[in-house]
Amino acid sequence: CPVCGLSLPELEPRQFSFNSPFGACPDCHGVGTRREVNADLVLGDPSISILEGVILPWGEPSGYLRKVVLPTLARAFKFDLPAPWGAHSESARHAILRGAPGKFRFQTDGAKGRGEYESEWEGVLRNVERRYRDSASDAVRTSLEEFMIEQPCQSCGGKRLKAESLAVTVFGRGIGDVVDLPVERAMEHFAGIPLRGENGASAGLDPDIAGPILKEVVDRLRFLRDVGLDYLTLGRAANSLSGGETQRIRLATQIGSRLVGVLYILDEPSIGLHQRDNERLLGTLRGLRDLGNTVIVVEHDAETIRAADHVIDLGPRAGRFGGEVVAEGTVEDILRHPGSLTGRYLRGER
Repeated sequence: CPVCGLSLPELEPRQFSFNSPFGACPDCHGVGTRREVNADLVLGDPSISILEGVILPWGEPSGYLRKVVLPTLARAFKFDLPAPWGAHSESARHAILRGAPGKFRFQTDGAKGRGEYESEWEGVLRNVERRYRDSASDAVRTSLEEFMIEQPCQSCGGKRLKAESLAVTVFGRGIGDVVDLPVERAMEHFAGIPLRGENGASAGLDPDIAGPILKEVVDRLRFLRDVGLDYLTLGRAANSLSGGETQRIRLATQIGSRLVGVLYILDEPSIGLHQRDNERLLGTLRGLRDLGNTVIVVEHDAETIRAADHVIDLGPRAGRFGGEVVAEGTVEDILRHPGSLTGRYLRGER
């Protein structure tokens, strides 16, 4: 740009991945959040003094901190060290926690006599943040995390990518906007992007380039919807998902791969799934089966059991009493078996 001097490289897929240094936000390194020191967490009971340990990262200060730093701060900001923290002026508390401009004259008194030096005062919060950032010790970093909270990165707004990547839009939306949409709405957005020549349209994206990509994107979103995950946003953190959600995401990925001759074992995939979405999940499992795969489902849901081609009823009790095959066969075989507890429930006797 001749006005601001900003230069952008040729666009590549890696610029839209927060796992790549070419795309990741330089401030949060693609995480989307940053740990920030919280003023409330570094302070203890305001009725005690600094010398008694009100500033928790310092504890009860000793040595250089007690002899040199604190007396200098007390003189500069005009507060009494033995006084309770709550008795200090607002300006003094602010300066201690957040630092102050200019340089301060620190007086030392050692074996070689008295001395002086000038230095800035960074404040308790920045000191904790710097120690956390610079420390190579996991133990030190873990101890300092007690005084920090996770906040969305201010540079990327929690979207994880560089500003240049977020500025690229397709049909009015950037990648940061798209991943904030629930699956259902994202599917509608991509399905609604016009292709040139489609239904006589003169405007839109090039069908030779965008057509196959849009079809793949819509198909993948449809797989997520079909396993009952239409409410999830694409930018959702993996560690915030339930076990059932994680399992169904993997299932949707497998459907997209169109593999044949694979044995899938699913452990209660219906957990956390609304009853109305259960039929869509069962339809997905049938689709995997019809491709030429085998699907084994560990499940207690009656609707899922009734949909099975073959049922193995294990029991009769859990733990060290379990493991015996009580009955197996079609659902009708289980219904007719006199010793099957599952059959009694399915018949409505229990």
